[in-house]
Amino acid sequence: MPQDMGKRVREWWGRARNPGGHERQVLELIVKSTLAASLSWYVAHDLLVARTPAFAPFSAVLIMQVTVYQSLLQALRYLTAVCAGVFVQAGLGFLAGPELFTFVLVALIALTIGRWRHLGEQGTQVATAAFFAFSTYSASTGNLQRVEQLGQIILLVAIGCGIGVGVNLFLWPPTRYRGAEAGIHALARALSDLLADIHPALRAHDFDPESAGQWRQRAADITSLVGQTRSALHTAIESRYYNPRLLLPHRSRHRDFYGYRELVGALERVTHQLGSLTRTLHHWPRGEDGDECRGFLRDCADLLEALGEITRQFGEVEEAQLPRQARRLCDAAERAQEKHSRLVGHARDTSLPLGDPSRPYGVLLVEATRLMDEARYSCDTLWHTVDETRQSAGACDERVP
Repeated sequence: MPQDMGKRVREWWGRARNPGGHERQVLELIVKSTLAASLSWYVAHDLLVARTPAFAPFSAVLIMQVTVYQSLLQALRYLTAVCAGVFVQAGLGFLAGPELFTFVLVALIALTIGRWRHLGEQGTQVATAAFFAFSTYSASTGNLQRVEQLGQIILLVAIGCGIGVGVNLFLWPPTRYRGAEAGIHALARALSDLLADIHPALRAHDFDPESAGQWRQRAADITSLVGQTRSALHTAIESRYYNPRLLLPHRSRHRDFYGYRELVGALERVTHQLGSLTRTLHHWPRGEDGDECRGFLRDCADLLEALGEITRQFGEVEEAQLPRQARRLCDAAERAQEKHSRLVGHARDTSLPLGDPSRPYGVLLVEATRLMDEARYSCDTLWHTVDETRQSAGACDERVP
């Protein structure tokens, strides 16, 4: 058991060396939270000699988030919640005194304010601050001391929030460009792997309901990757806000991720279309056979193989290499378009019942066409992004290498 634990620890530290890995992000957040808490405690305990110095480090850790923007947002919400709780207690406390009835009113009003949607997840802190303030108010003697103690709570919370945001701003301010690309890579590679398993079976007309059912399940599982990819992209976009690292010259190439946002949307539609296609294959009638059927499936397999090459290249997208990759993707899309044209042309030249909704050929042809359209749109989106980037850089007449 100790050996297994040691092995897992070494593996975790090995993964933490990867700048874009989850373990590295966790380690950075722990270090920054520790530093922010320690500085807050030093200011509150050693410099201000506060009676309740724990408010400062607690606040610093509470608002520490993955991005600077989120840290600032949570700090503002938390400070607002604490001020609201303290003011509610102060108002009722000075009017009615530290009685049980007063506490009931404080709890009722603070919990009601905490439901305000703009406070978000910090809404519960209104009641928490109010209860702490009531305890402090009850333990104090004299109105002057009570005012000082309640004001000190707000001051300590503000110090903790300020130090927490400052540490996140100036110590490894997070950027999540690699996380966005990694999410796109994972989604695209999952699609590519599924297509790579489907097209050989179609070409050989060697699939059954069980294997097609597995394809359908994998397509459904890939849907969960779409949400993860969108979350990673949202975090990457958010990490730009108030981030001083963007002022560095080598960060100027990072823009608004417009191309990536459009690409994730297109890959999401590809995922849904692929799920529909696997559903059709799962319900493929056992009696469908013959030379025309086999030829139709071979043409479908050729198209899916070409589309698999496109998704494979999406799985290697890097912002620094987009011009070259966009050119290769456009070439791959042209080859896939040729496969699609051949599929449609051959299908129309056969006696297959393309217009019969009870037979699978027309449905499969429509779904293959939609897959082709989404793949083509994805390639065009990246190319348009590269073209806009070149124009904004004053290189409108340059050819993409």
